[in-house]
Amino acid sequence: ECDAGFFDGFRMDTEGRIWTSAGDGVHCLDADGRLLGKIQIPEVVANVCFGGAKRNRLFITATTSLYAVYLNVSGA
Repeated sequence: ECDAGFFDGFRMDTEGRIWTSAGDGVHCLDADGRLLGKIQIPEVVANVCFGGAKRNRLFITATTSLYAVYLNVSGA
């Protein structure tokens, strides 16, 4: 359940977790849909995408900005 707007774009990592956009940032969910954590973004997030040489950089598109954060996991 999304407590901030609704889920939109999503991607999976190599460990089966779901990274999805929401009204308050990016939510990370386990395979059963339990919330593991959030990346707070000061704008509504539209989509996410893994990139970079090791696919461990999460690109986050928001209302007027593009954000990027390195993770300890790679995109699937």
